[in-house]
Amino acid sequence: MKRAEIKRRPMADTTLSSLEPEEKTYREHDGQGLYFRVKPSGQKLWELRYSKPGSKARSWLGLGPYPSVGGALARTKAQEARTLIAQGIDPSTQRKAVEAEEKAQSENLFELLAREWYATRKAGWGDGYAKRVIGALELHVFPRMGNRPYADITPMEWMELFRSMEKKGILDQMGNVRRFCKEIYDLARVTGRAINNPVDGLDKFLQKKQSTNYAHVEQVQLPALLRAISAYNNRTVRIGLRLLVINGLRPSEVREARWSEIDLDKAIWEIPAERMKKRRAHIVPLSTQSVALLKELQLYSGSYDLLFPGRNDRTKPLSNMVFNMALRRMGYEGMQTGHGFRHIASTILRENDFPKDHVEAQLSHAEEGVARIYNKATYLEQRRTMMQWYADYLAALERGNVVQFDKRA
Repeated sequence: MKRAEIKRRPMADTTLSSLEPEEKTYREHDGQGLYFRVKPSGQKLWELRYSKPGSKARSWLGLGPYPSVGGALARTKAQEARTLIAQGIDPSTQRKAVEAEEKAQSENLFELLAREWYATRKAGWGDGYAKRVIGALELHVFPRMGNRPYADITPMEWMELFRSMEKKGILDQMGNVRRFCKEIYDLARVTGRAINNPVDGLDKFLQKKQSTNYAHVEQVQLPALLRAISAYNNRTVRIGLRLLVINGLRPSEVREARWSEIDLDKAIWEIPAERMKKRRAHIVPLSTQSVALLKELQLYSGSYDLLFPGRNDRTKPLSNMVFNMALRRMGYEGMQTGHGFRHIASTILRENDFPKDHVEAQLSHAEEGVARIYNKATYLEQRRTMMQWYADYLAALERGNVVQFDKRA
């Protein structure tokens, strides 16, 4: 339809849709300063011609493209703009202010802040832990808080989120998520994007999981367990379990170990900070039994980076359930876990009068907030003597002999 054929105004939608483009852009007046603009490309838009409040200057205000904005909607938008003008408000200025506010809101969403925090922290974490952190946020937090401006979320709303996790009985996960969220707000605060931390202090009013020891056998049952481990039919898992038993390490510290951490000549195992729970490097003195086990293990995995490479992907360690599954197959399900060997080591060493500081250093249990700087080699020589005694003690238990600690050593 040619614009010369327009018979009435305001224009009907049939007219608007059939108007043909010309070589140059043209506008057709719909009424009361509302114009319908047609470009040579065929694109059609609505525009309002108006005078700025308190000025004779004239300006254009875009009201949207056609057909997304039909005739009726365009006239409603035009009337809303005229109402603002009558109140002394420039609709173009107000629109820019609203767009700026919306942009600011979209940039201040909690999920964006959380992912920024995650990006700054994950470099110091192991891959497995990093996946668990972002996975917990994606599962428990982002669905409810992710699209909210973080400054608008109140302490009560956070409390409701954490209590919903309490009701599910996932207290460990709730405690971790609360800690992550507190750190996320701390990032906003120290970078000048927030004044208060709405998560701070909520832990006082939330449940805490009662501390429990990982399952472990009584000492009278230990000789039989040691013999079962020595008889286990998977040679690499058997070696991993024995290293776990005689060194007091966490399962992940053994399972994810790399040959680059081991110095067999010096009989030390230096675990880098990113693999340690407390994120600080830790030196483990190796007993003669540990050195022998590692030399045996070299025959099986010495050509790989990892001590315990996965069966399908040699660049990844064995499953995090490998040691507990082995104990289950031996008949110790619910009685002994890989982590429980740390409790056994702590108990036996303390009962045999080894100093608490030496035992805690071996277990990498240095307390938070201590005045001294943590030393990865703390009590190294004393621990070397202690852990050689412990390896000998366990070997004697397995054979059925009794070993007494020579305090003069």
